[in-house]
This record gives sequence, C-alpha cells and structure tokens, in this order.
Amino acid sequence: MVGRSDSDCRGPAIRSQMPITPSSSSAGRRRSAQLLEWAGRALQARQFAEAERFAVEVLKKDRTDIAAASILGRALLALNRGREAIAPLQKAAQGRDPAIEMLLGAALGSAGRVEEAIELLRGTTAQRPPFLPAFQELAGQLARAGRVKEAIAVIESGIELIPQNVDLRLDLARLHLHHNDRKEARSILSAARDAAPGRPEIWIAFARVLVQDGEYASAADAYRHALGHRPDDAFARADLATCLLETGDRGGGEASLRLAYRSGSHMLGRTTHALAASSHGRFFFRPSTAVKFLLG
Repeated sequence: MVGRSDSDCRGPAIRSQMPITPSSSSAGRRRSAQLLEWAGRALQARQFAEAERFAVEVLKKDRTDIAAASILGRALLALNRGREAIAPLQKAAQGRDPAIEMLLGAALGSAGRVEEAIELLRGTTAQRPPFLPAFQELAGQLARAGRVKEAIAVIESGIELIPQNVDLRLDLARLHLHHNDRKEARSILSAARDAAPGRPEIWIAFARVLVQDGEYASAADAYRHALGHRPDDAFARADLATCLLETGDRGGGEASLRLAYRSGSHMLGRTTHALAASSHGRFFFRPSTAVKFLLG
C-alpha cells in the first residue's frame, strides 16, 4: 500500500497470526486504534478494499464507532457498493453526527432510495453549525433527480449561512450551467475568481463558460491561469489546446496537446478528439498515426 512503512505493511500478517483476545481492554483499544490508522491510510491511498477490511474489524467490536463507520462508508461508496454501506452507517448515525448522516444520505441515494436520502439530508442541512458537505450532497442528489431549481435553492441557503465559502459559489455556478444559465454562472464565477485567484478549479469552470460563449482567446487565458497553479492537469491542458486551435494558433495548440498526451495513454481519446473537433485541427484514420503525431 502507498505510504506505509515496512512495519505497517507487516500489520495484516501479524494480525492473522495473533488473534485479538478480550483479555485486555486497553490492548483492544490499542488494536482498534491501529486498525483505524491502517484504514485511514488505505482510504487516503485509494486502496478501498483494504480500507473496508480494516474498518469492518473495528466495527465488529463497536458498531457505533463513528470513525470506522465513516471510513467504511467512504470505501464502499467508492467501490459502488453504497447499498452495503447503509446498515453500518445507520448504526453509527444515532448521535446525529452530520458527517455520518451525509454519508448515509449518499449511500441511500446510490441504492436508489432517493426520497429517503433527500429527506435525511434536509434534516442534516438544518443542523447548526452548518455542515458544508451536506448541502453539497443534497444539492447533488436533487440535481441528479432533475430538480435543479431546488438544488440551486439549497446551495443558496448554504451561502447565506457561509457567505465567504468559495466552494459553494463554485457549486452554484455549475448548477446554473446545468440549467443553461450561462450569464448567471459567469457572474458567479467572476466574483469567485476575484475572491480566490489561486483556485485552479474556478479558472477552469470560468474558461468553460467562455468556451460556450465562443470566447476562445479569453478562455485560453483562463486555462493558462489554471495551469499556472496546477501544471500537471492534462485535461485542462487539452482544453487549452482546443482554444488555441480555435483561435488559429495551430502550433501552440498542437504543442499543448503533445504535453497533455505525455501525461499518459489515457489521454489519447481526449487529445485526438480535440484535434478532430477543432476547426483548425487534424483528423487521423488510425490511432497509431495519431499517437505518432502526438509523440512528435
């Protein structure tokens, strides 16, 4: 697993050879703490099956352990097994912990129990102090259900409570874009960009609005700002290339596409589409020819 020391990597083997016994409560607590540490590391490293395994062991001893339930819920959701996360999250949600409730709402939604999820999340967003991810999860579920106006209202209510939060404003702009209100999205993103100029995701969202409005030169500038803060973002670099090609800068666009492709072969589809879709691009009949071109 990424990020473990040698001793950490030996942990599971030691566990299988030395089963936990109830002879010492302090030893049991230390063991649970160790398992939670392993689970947290596995989750951070996106080793979701391993995170699940360690969290389950903790919950066998204490079904209401909030930290273990949270890790298990996140791991199962990442594995597209939200239905399995419902029961352990419900057991841990008795204390009205907003983070656990938010995860439970996500699990219910992923299992198709959308109305239950929305009802639960509405209660979570009513708690004070406000818990930001609950507003985002509720708005997301409403938007996926086609209830975009309600989703917008949820985010706006969050902004009233936390007016300085840029993430909520970014979410609001995306919802307006989803509702095809580019003018409102552009206004929100302009303000968010001025408030947090170091946030590349704001520049990228703003650039996409500009692209939809046909302002390719301005969009290219916005993508350059984003890449100045996050130079390894291959998708933003490919989008920059599209803008450059549309402005007639074929050399700059193709150079940007080559840089994007060098981040990995997973970018082949995105880069070749940028070439083919642009009014000043290129089209290749064979993928091997496209790869040869992108490799320069």
